[in-house]
Amino acid sequence: MTYAVSEIRSAALPRKRRLSKAAIEPWLYLSPAIVLLVLVLLVPLIIGISYSFRKFSAFKSQYVGLAQYQTMLSDQVLGQALINTLWWTVASLFFQFFLGLGLALLLDKPFYGRKVVQAVVFLPWAVPSFLSGLTWAWLFNPIIGPLPHWLFALGLKAEPTNVLSDPATAMWGPIVANIWFGIPFFAITLLAALKSIPSELHEAAAIDGASPWQRFTKVTLPFLAPTIVITVMLRTIWIATFADLIFVMTEGGPAGSTSTVPVYIYVSAFKSLDKGYASAVAVLLLVLLIAYAIGLIAIRRTLVRHV
Repeated sequence: MTYAVSEIRSAALPRKRRLSKAAIEPWLYLSPAIVLLVLVLLVPLIIGISYSFRKFSAFKSQYVGLAQYQTMLSDQVLGQALINTLWWTVASLFFQFFLGLGLALLLDKPFYGRKVVQAVVFLPWAVPSFLSGLTWAWLFNPIIGPLPHWLFALGLKAEPTNVLSDPATAMWGPIVANIWFGIPFFAITLLAALKSIPSELHEAAAIDGASPWQRFTKVTLPFLAPTIVITVMLRTIWIATFADLIFVMTEGGPAGSTSTVPVYIYVSAFKSLDKGYASAVAVLLLVLLIAYAIGLIAIRRTLVRHV
């Protein structure tokens, strides 16, 4: 009896060792990536949050607690930057999504020259954002660019002036550039999602007498919904934190009419040299985007359960 128990125990020991090795081994393979993520993402995040509780001067820093966050409550420039960020994000996202969806639906159908059209559609995504901003700034310049003269010829402007120099219209310049820059993202991801929909579903719906609109709303859209939610979430975060185009085209002007929160953070940190306040504003933007992402992820889980 004693011999049998000891034999069972001796057989169980190697098994436990194998289980522990199997549990540890994946983490060993992942450890370089984890260390890199901690060093590149987590450490700067912690340092940035700690900066938001300090006031920096030329030669020293001082702990001020929540004073930076209290200052934000009465900062009218930040309030305008938040409004500009909302307008910039919503307008860019709206046109990027619907134009990208239209292109994805078009490219999902076979036609002559589809590969050429597909290459042209995806080209803006490969252009560096700095170069995109510079090119569009030239296009809106009435001296060297055609766009002001086209707008004047169409009766959309009283005279061929620079759109970027008018506070009432300046934001439309970066928005148009951002729409052009971001359409390929939605076109690529939604086209991939369309390719994953079984063709039998469309064929069955057509046999049952469903119209093209009914097939789109009852078959295509429900399958696209989870992908739409995640792509909208990602693109919203990228647009809301995207300052390259605006800074290259307008630097936040004229009169702060195109100053978004990321631009305001940059100006506060590197022009006003107020790193503490810039960090506090960055933390505010981070909290808002995390709350937005959590809400959209919850919506996506609901949609996945119903598809």
